[in-house]
Amino acid sequence: MEQLLKIMSEVRPDIDFEKETELIDADILDSFDIIAIVSDVNDQFGIQINVNDLLPENFNSAAALYDLIQTMLNS
Repeated sequence: MEQLLKIMSEVRPDIDFEKETELIDADILDSFDIIAIVSDVNDQFGIQINVNDLLPENFNSAAALYDLIQTMLNS
């Protein structure tokens, strides 16, 4: 989780990703932020988040994105 929080904080250092739970629903992250995060996550974790995974519920919080990453790593 720490690695993910670091990635997200590098993209948007102004957001408290440990507490925020409505990153998409509250329009905190825009499409450019998501692209940057997905690219870095794919590189750092060795996974491939595809277009089918780009759902608001997967990106509303760091915990949700971490769950997606863990699911992909375990499959």
